[in-house]
Amino acid sequence: MSAPLARLACLALVIALSGCNTFTKLSEIGRPPVMTASSDPTRDPRWRPVTMPMPRAETIPSEPASLWRSGSRAFFKDQRAAQVGDIITILVNTSDAADVENATGATRTGTETEGLPNLFGLEAALPKILGKAVSASTLVNASSTNSNVGTGTIKRNETVTLRLAGVVTQVLPNGNLVVAARQEMRVNSELRELQVSGVIRPQDIASDNTVPHDRMAEARISYGGRGTLTDLQTPRYGQQALDILLPF
Repeated sequence: MSAPLARLACLALVIALSGCNTFTKLSEIGRPPVMTASSDPTRDPRWRPVTMPMPRAETIPSEPASLWRSGSRAFFKDQRAAQVGDIITILVNTSDAADVENATGATRTGTETEGLPNLFGLEAALPKILGKAVSASTLVNASSTNSNVGTGTIKRNETVTLRLAGVVTQVLPNGNLVVAARQEMRVNSELRELQVSGVIRPQDIASDNTVPHDRMAEARISYGGRGTLTDLQTPRYGQQALDILLPF
């Protein structure tokens, strides 16, 4: 392969490794990041319907002479989210702190001395075979010393407070709701992306149509973004590849 073709192949490989994100960044030079259009969460190629273990379906007996419907949570119409397409507000409030310190120390010293003073008279032949410096009484003399000291410290403090509206994407057979929330906020040249998804119980929805994140099963919470500041804080693709491949 000629030198120009080799350079072209290397350039194509670098572009392929960097992915479509490179073209997106190049298209946004000189202007802030473009916000995505509002759309149906279920039309996202990454969206998948959730399958959960379900209890056996139970038939609710009808009571024609009663104004109260079995399974209802209020006498009047409930304004809380209950069907696909209903909007619900998800509250995320986490405060996580961890402080772990480990210290280990180990020291070991060993000494071994072995000899063979008598072995059916054959010990006299050892100097002839192995040399005059060999003595049958001290054939092996070994010593070892091992010292190991380890120290580790982990400190973490995270606080995330979010409040965003989502939509019910599924109603599972047992009545639980699958919800997905997505929000984008652009400040100058930085785009913040918030995403929350999970499974909630209708009983955990408050009267103001909100649900806390700690009542959400299979919760997936993402708070990130893209833009000038994020690019400055992210290592380049070449540096990331070298960090993974280099063994030193």
